[in-house]
Amino acid sequence: MRIIAGKYRGHQLVAFKADHIRPTTDRVKETLFNKLQFLIADAKVADLFCGTGNLGIESLSRDASFCTFVEKNPKSLTITRQNLEKLKVPAASYKIVNMDVIAFLKSYKGEPFDIIFADPPFTEKMAHDVMEAAQVSEAFGVHTQLAIESQAKERMEDRYGHLVRFSKKEYGDKHLSLFCHEDALKEEASEEEDNHE
Repeated sequence: MRIIAGKYRGHQLVAFKADHIRPTTDRVKETLFNKLQFLIADAKVADLFCGTGNLGIESLSRDASFCTFVEKNPKSLTITRQNLEKLKVPAASYKIVNMDVIAFLKSYKGEPFDIIFADPPFTEKMAHDVMEAAQVSEAFGVHTQLAIESQAKERMEDRYGHLVRFSKKEYGDKHLSLFCHEDALKEEASEEEDNHE
């Protein structure tokens, strides 16, 4: 596993043995960050089920302003910390929250994130529950985009309250979905109309 682009480009993340972690592949990560490339700079990011910290660190490498890593598994937290230390990521640019992700989303108070990554454990089929929590969370604002990975056969809706899926890619048994607030889609459509006038 390596960082693809930005100031930590080419750096390998620490090797590990942990059966519960299946990191986002470079192929999926490249597709994801190509879609988000114009949103990353100065973004406030949440890396939920952070595992190794792979997606959050990739964001910081590409000049995200701050990342909140959320994870309840002690082994994963250790790996994330090791990766942040190995790359000498400034402590002022991140925080680590040792907490269940659903509980984090339900209890979150503060400014919404610009980008939320969610890669739930592949053994637990939690993507639907995560989206149910996200739709009522203060973590998700009108201009937030959420990228979530899920298994091909687990439940995932195209809409959760005001949150709408606007992109879906399939990679074998894994799906990558992007969600945004319906008002953001309306704003975008309105701007396109104005540009055509």
